[in-house]
Amino acid sequence: MLNQKMDHRLDELAEKITKRDTINRELYAKYDVKHGLRDADGTGVLVGITRIGYVTGYEKIDGKKVPMEGDLLYRGYSVKDMVKDFKETNRFGYEEVAYTLLFGNLPSKKDLNFFKGLLREERNLPRNYLEDTILKVPGRDVMNKMMRSTLCLYSYDADPDGTSTANVLRQSVSLLAKTPLIMAYNYQAKKHYIDGDSLVIHYPDSDMSTAEMILSLIRKNSDYTDAEAKILDLMLVLHAEHGGGNNSTFATHVVSSSGTDTYSAIVTALGSLKGPRHGGANLMCSAMLDDIASNVRDIHNENDIEDYLRRILGGQAFDEKGLIYGIGHAVYTLSDPRAELLKMQAKVLAEEKGYSDQYNFIRLVEDIGGRLLQERNGTAYPLTANIDLYSGLVYQMLGIPRDLYTPLFATARMAGWCAHRLEQVQDKKIIRPAYVHLNSRKKYLSMDDRNN
Repeated sequence: MLNQKMDHRLDELAEKITKRDTINRELYAKYDVKHGLRDADGTGVLVGITRIGYVTGYEKIDGKKVPMEGDLLYRGYSVKDMVKDFKETNRFGYEEVAYTLLFGNLPSKKDLNFFKGLLREERNLPRNYLEDTILKVPGRDVMNKMMRSTLCLYSYDADPDGTSTANVLRQSVSLLAKTPLIMAYNYQAKKHYIDGDSLVIHYPDSDMSTAEMILSLIRKNSDYTDAEAKILDLMLVLHAEHGGGNNSTFATHVVSSSGTDTYSAIVTALGSLKGPRHGGANLMCSAMLDDIASNVRDIHNENDIEDYLRRILGGQAFDEKGLIYGIGHAVYTLSDPRAELLKMQAKVLAEEKGYSDQYNFIRLVEDIGGRLLQERNGTAYPLTANIDLYSGLVYQMLGIPRDLYTPLFATARMAGWCAHRLEQVQDKKIIRPAYVHLNSRKKYLSMDDRNN
């Protein structure tokens, strides 16, 4: 611990950094720099070309942004059509989605069986890895532990730095198979060593789907119903990929373009996803819903909810940032297809498990919050829910703790990250954008001449 005098000095230096390094927003317009790599209308600046995922929520007609119903395409296939087929045939879909993202086409039965066989072969951890990497070094944050554990796999790889397509594909399949185990065991270690609960280590049944395996590993008794596993599978499908422009996937492209190893690239993506403005938004959304519910007299009273949401927008409640989490999206305008698909299944599960009150409360937050944001932003349409608004409720109904909300997102997105890394290693050019430099040249001063 720093002593009080040092701590005070650090506070002074931090305040100096804040004043010096905060860039006036007007300078972005002056130098025609796209703040956050976004145009003035909120659309993303084009920085690359991809065949993997595509997020569509508006059209550009005569230079103007025209709202439209949202869709999410995996290698050109609509996720709506994929989910519809999985549901009608009552089968798990995440493995098919992962295959499609990696290889670019829908798998035949033979293709899918071969791919599942690859995953089965890799559903194990290196010798002594569980004890040395996870159990002996528990952590309070599962995402941070997943980063460390993933990076440690480098030491067990016979060719960790190889960037040939075949080698990166081998590493990608291994990561897809191992990440659910890494997530579950780091969670169990945290529960035992940090929270004081019993240590529960189940070994994976390699014949299970990814969703089934996750539930069996994180639950004390390993039990789950088919309906529970199917809705978790839906969550994995909907989180598997979201285009090249989202923060963690773009980070994967940037880091991969340097020629670094797969494990370093994926850890970069994990670090990005952890942030509350990206994958960690589901936690912020759940915390906000709890805050609303505890501060209104009746969670079914629309006036009470509207009054409190207005306070949130005014920066007078919750985290005082003036944001309604879980509503609106950078690309989707009229609808988020992921939220629409999840909402339908969440309603069914809520009725089965006795969570209808909570589901109806969230629907009110969506309707009222979307209208209030429409008023504030001046859009021609009310903003709609994104997937984060309903994902917390689904996890709650499955008995999944908040420690795992973002790690589950990361486990699903591993398919998209690996597909984008495979795409990037085909390109031999490093991603290196430019910055406007504001300082003028300064005269160097010797130590005796410095006053600051």
